[in-house]
Amino acid sequence: ASVAIAANEIASNKRIDLPDEISNSFMQYALSIILGRALPDARDGLKPVHRRILYAMSGLGLGPSSSHRKCARVVGEVLGK
Repeated sequence: ASVAIAANEIASNKRIDLPDEISNSFMQYALSIILGRALPDARDGLKPVHRRILYAMSGLGLGPSSSHRKCARVVGEVLGK
């Protein structure tokens, strides 16, 4: 939405204060990152990265009674997709 506003402002030759625009855009981005990545979900208490790790471990068949696997295998599974 902010991109469309910025494009409309540029098209109408309206002056904007660059430091204010940068500050506002950064704050919107930071809030989006905090809400999307850093705060645990209220449903299960997990952050998105932890949920991906557990999902990958489940897909590999890892559990308390399964055989030992190196953590690099799980990391590769999570980062590779």
